[in-house]
Amino acid sequence: MRMSDHIVDVLGASAALGGRPILHGVDLTLDPGEVVTLLGANGSGKSTLVRAIVGLVPLTGGTVALFGTPLTEFADWARVGYVPQRVMAASGVPATVREVVCAGRLSGRRIFTRFGAADRAAVDDALDVVGLHPLAGVGVARLSGGQQQRVLIARALAGRPDLLILDEPMSGVDADSQAAIVAALQRMTGAGTSVLVVLHELGQLSPLIDRSMVLRGGRVAYVGTAPPDPAEDRDADHDFHPPVAGGFGLSSSPLGSARP
Repeated sequence: MRMSDHIVDVLGASAALGGRPILHGVDLTLDPGEVVTLLGANGSGKSTLVRAIVGLVPLTGGTVALFGTPLTEFADWARVGYVPQRVMAASGVPATVREVVCAGRLSGRRIFTRFGAADRAAVDDALDVVGLHPLAGVGVARLSGGQQQRVLIARALAGRPDLLILDEPMSGVDADSQAAIVAALQRMTGAGTSVLVVLHELGQLSPLIDRSMVLRGGRVAYVGTAPPDPAEDRDADHDFHPPVAGGFGLSSSPLGSARP
């Protein structure tokens, strides 16, 4: 594998699901402090790509490296926060908002390590950032879908990752939750966190985006610092709106394990 200083370095990545090829020779890089968005039509391979990056989908060709380390050798998962697409935070397990967010502090910890003041401070900070501190003691199952999405983002933030990967965090959430998610990402990017985010449209996140990449049929159709002209990307089923005014194939990866 080529050596690099990229946070994420994907070279010639190919992947298949159920025997059907999904990704075809995709290249992607993410630099320190950079925010990159993946755009494209449904079925274009966006979610498959981010899941391959965190080791949840095995590659059939190409390579992935995180922080300069090949994915097959990477073990420092505490540096990575991953928020999957539309996964309910409750997952059938009775838990409060705080309990779920606390799980974000567990990655990379030694067994039986006590939950200390620094952990509690990180959890409180994450809850504040997404606007859920008043609901910390509420059962996650009682929350709206948008609030549950914010819980998952807070769980990722609690780990204070160097790399945050989000798969369509704005999809199907209410306006208040969208505003809270934007504020959370502003806080993270302002602190230097690198972000890779799958979106239907840029929307309120547009001011944060450094670079956009469009996938079409599992191949890279566009890479640039501005979204493509929709007329030039006729296969996409999403529009690229301006910002609103005012505004894991590694079974050992902790990202692939069941979490609250």
